[in-house]
Amino acid sequence: MAKKAAKLKAQVKVQIAGGKATPAPPVGTALGPHGINLGQFVLQFNEKTRDLNGMIVPVVVSIFEDRSFTFVLKSPPASVLLKHAAAIAKGAPNAKLTVAGTVTVAQVKEIVKAKFEDLNTRSHEQAYRMITGTARSMGIRVAE
Repeated sequence: MAKKAAKLKAQVKVQIAGGKATPAPPVGTALGPHGINLGQFVLQFNEKTRDLNGMIVPVVVSIFEDRSFTFVLKSPPASVLLKHAAAIAKGAPNAKLTVAGTVTVAQVKEIVKAKFEDLNTRSHEQAYRMITGTARSMGIRVAE
């Protein structure tokens, strides 16, 4: 007879630095109250995100009533990818008046390719416009 599937207890969304998760906050405070094994989660997460060393990675953790869990990794936020591409620490304090950095169209297209599965559009043109809009709001100029 097949084992009965565990019932979903909660879904928790958290953003963690890739390959550098620890049981301390934000992981511990977000997942600890649900009773999962934090050491096991941290070990699995760090193993899967080893190549994203230090880049922020959103993760959706599904926690079941028997305290087991699964998690799905999402692509890093567009703002993090844009800051990495422009080689800046943060966006402009006033995007209309100052330029924090510059990215090329090719870099934006690479970001679109990386984020396409997590965006709420099926059009590459619309995804490109979303990423350039994020760049504009951060004070990052898109150069030809």
